[in-house]
Amino acid sequence: MINIIDELKYRGLIKDFSNETEVRKLFDSPQTIYCGFDPSASSMHLGNFVMISMLMRLQRAGHRIIAVVGGATGMIGDPSGKSKERNLLGSDALLNNTNCIKNQLEKFINLEDPKKGIIVNNYDWISKLSVLDYLREYGKYFPVNYMLSKDIVASRLQSGVSYTEFSYMILQSIDFLTLYLKEGCKIQIGGGDQWGNLTSGLELIRKTQGAETEAGCFTVPLLLDSNGKKFGKSEGGALYLDSKLVSPYKLYQFLINSGDDDAARYLKIFSFKSIPEIEAIIKDHYENLGQRIAQKALAFEVVSTIHGEAKAQEAVDMTSALFSGNVKSLSKENILELFKDLEVACPEGLLLEDLLISIKAASSKREAREFINGNSVSINGDKVTDLTKIITKADALHDEYVIIKRGKKNYYLVKLG
Repeated sequence: MINIIDELKYRGLIKDFSNETEVRKLFDSPQTIYCGFDPSASSMHLGNFVMISMLMRLQRAGHRIIAVVGGATGMIGDPSGKSKERNLLGSDALLNNTNCIKNQLEKFINLEDPKKGIIVNNYDWISKLSVLDYLREYGKYFPVNYMLSKDIVASRLQSGVSYTEFSYMILQSIDFLTLYLKEGCKIQIGGGDQWGNLTSGLELIRKTQGAETEAGCFTVPLLLDSNGKKFGKSEGGALYLDSKLVSPYKLYQFLINSGDDDAARYLKIFSFKSIPEIEAIIKDHYENLGQRIAQKALAFEVVSTIHGEAKAQEAVDMTSALFSGNVKSLSKENILELFKDLEVACPEGLLLEDLLISIKAASSKREAREFINGNSVSINGDKVTDLTKIITKADALHDEYVIIKRGKKNYYLVKLG
């Protein structure tokens, strides 16, 4: 059986170790491993899912995992990767976000047995600290020059960092020490931008529990596409895991439109298939460029993991319907998902050529007739060449919508009044 560290390296999921030899030794036996999640929004996004899938992978390998929702640290704001001070969330918004993030994590982590996995909120212990306890029991272990040397702070010195954000690494370090003492957690993982916070927590454990204490940490690279763009972002913003914010279809489209090299790399990162299975897909992909084999495998598996196989198959069917023009099988919800932005209200009883002008698919009656005669107009996927065709409710899908296609790519959604 391949060592889990070697598998994670193959998948491109390890950036930095506190000490690789020590971490490898820890992984010789089942470990308790934790990762924190910031409730800065009501939903996590595809970039966060890298860390969620890491926890899933480690749990499936036989390790106990702890997901920490930052109900306390979220009140402060992590300066990592930020060029300026965050706006602090109100207590109601933060509570809502914390509950939403917890609910999302519960979908992916096996919580049937506390010996396999738990979700905790760091507000439960940090909120009990008085200012004096915070300073005396923890602050004394953090020399200011040590904190200033961390990239997460150093990068903000010119633009300015408040003491509030400056103290974030201490609070996260308290998390690691607390989980070490209460849960036997010896390993912390986090994104590449969390290196300073992770190592600070490790230092706190060793300063308070002894220099030889067994503990370690490692980071996962922040994902960038081949153009250096941050992974998980689309033109419309973050690709949230909440289907109400980003539909499974939109997520599927983002992934299936990945570049060839990106798709092969992302498949290693997100897929739970074995290494030989992944290698076979990648080999097939490069031998048949243009068939988007890696993209299809990637998109289907990621959407299945996040939203379920039924939603992934629905995204496949919607994509196929749009490509083939066979739109009659689409549900009303699918139609609105695909064409809502193109919707135009029209009365029934219009001559097809007048309808084409009304929806701006043609600029004149002459042009409309040319399109119809030229076999370039279809109604609900069927070509129409009848110049006397009148659009009625009988043409409507779900008694409401008519999908007009002109040419190869021009779609229009007509809502019959």
